[in-house]
Amino acid sequence: MILFKLKCAADHEFEGWFRDGATFDRQNARGQVACPQCGSSAIDKAPMAPRPLRAAATPNADQTPPRAEEVRRALQVLRRHVETHCENVGSQFATEARAIHNGTSKARGIYGDATPEESRALVDDGIDFQTIPWVPPSDA
Repeated sequence: MILFKLKCAADHEFEGWFRDGATFDRQNARGQVACPQCGSSAIDKAPMAPRPLRAAATPNADQTPPRAEEVRRALQVLRRHVETHCENVGSQFATEARAIHNGTSKARGIYGDATPEESRALVDDGIDFQTIPWVPPSDA
């Protein structure tokens, strides 16, 4: 896994974890990387210094974890982006993800549902996908 510091067209900076640099490039080219603050998919890597990972990293005193409200708001932005830019394939997610991976279906962003067994099989086959918490779209 690799951590990239990212920046959107509105100069919001955020971090993203990817399997490797090629995975970031592929997902970014498909518009699958979005700013959690504004939802923009115009994303570039921001300059960053290397930071070695430690097994038991302790947070600095000046680093406060995000509040639950901030996390929920970011997940709502992510949900809006996914629903706007990707196709809902419902319960056919695993089948369609595999078809896209194998080149038998058009490459595009998709979302839907998969059983734990289907998810494990996709991972075992090296098929990139992400599980995201599907929070309600708004407070209403």
